[in-house]
Amino acid sequence: MPQWNGVIGCEVLVMEPHQRLAYSWGALGLESVVAWTLTPTAGGTLVRMEHSGFGADQDAAFKGATYGWQKFIGGLESVLAALPERRER
Repeated sequence: MPQWNGVIGCEVLVMEPHQRLAYSWGALGLESVVAWTLTPTAGGTLVRMEHSGFGADQDAAFKGATYGWQKFIGGLESVLAALPERRER
């Protein structure tokens, strides 16, 4: 993006080890929050990511974030699928 220097300002807002991480996300005039939640399940761990704080006038930013997160999470799924299964002891 021509107007973006590639830097995202952030601050950790919540950190609960093995449960939750939330941080502010600031770039190109967008101030939002990204939150990751880990929930144990019988088959492993459910990972939920939520990026909130988009205003009604920030449709382009929302679409850009949606595209970027889909690529990132798709890549993360591939990396995790290639790892040997690990169980905590």
